[in-house]
Amino acid sequence: MASHRKLRAAAVVCAVVAVAGPAPAVAWAAAPAAVRAPAPAWVAAAPAPAPSPDPFADLTPDEIADRAVTATQSATSLRMTGRVVADGEPLDIDFAVNDRQECTGVMKIGGGTAELRRVDDITYMKGDEAFWRVSMASQGMPEAQIDATIELVKGRWLKIAPGQAGSGDLSGVCDLKGLLADLDEDEEERTGLVRGPDGEVDDTPVATLVKKKTGGETTTVSVSEEGKPYILKMVKTGGDEPGSMLLSDYDKPVDVTVPPADETVDLSKLDPGTAA
Repeated sequence: MASHRKLRAAAVVCAVVAVAGPAPAVAWAAAPAAVRAPAPAWVAAAPAPAPSPDPFADLTPDEIADRAVTATQSATSLRMTGRVVADGEPLDIDFAVNDRQECTGVMKIGGGTAELRRVDDITYMKGDEAFWRVSMASQGMPEAQIDATIELVKGRWLKIAPGQAGSGDLSGVCDLKGLLADLDEDEEERTGLVRGPDGEVDDTPVATLVKKKTGGETTTVSVSEEGKPYILKMVKTGGDEPGSMLLSDYDKPVDVTVPPADETVDLSKLDPGTAA
């Protein structure tokens, strides 16, 4: 039976890794090649049909950004896919999240992979050995303690109820409103934008907004020109935290499957001393 410290470390380590990715992800962005918007479809067509009217023709880049933030924050669900940098470590994520604090997704870091699901206020986390090792080692856990913890959760889902170690941090990964609130954290980030060439993201025409900072950091945001002006892509190059994020599946249902009971490890049962 593991000590409370071991179990707490396992849950909190997951929280540290997970929260470092999705929350800032809504404010960033990937490799320089990803910034280069593809040519609009009408350019290659023959004969070329007249392009669709620009829905943002009468707006400044800053005004387009304001509309994009407002629309994106109104979403009831979305999917975030991409790579960000957390504490110098690349982190790949693929999460679907809704406004009921439910989510399902995968994260990869240091060669390891972990799945996370949250439904009915219960969080389920399942990582492979590589994920657990790199996560716990980054928190300074001794090797023997890491081995013991991995034996407890190997091939199983760690079930974390509200009030248990790490539950608060992990639930933040699935808090859609909280994640999108980051878009308003610094309104100065949405001023001084320049509109670049229009492009496409997954066959959807987009307006491209670019912000360059001193030090070589550039952020590029792609805003849908069809339907609601949702943010579809964010790319950040230069600086200490480069990355890219695709936002898709807006307002689509997020189906979260509860793992079978015989494949879960209940945190409270593993350690009676853990708060219920």
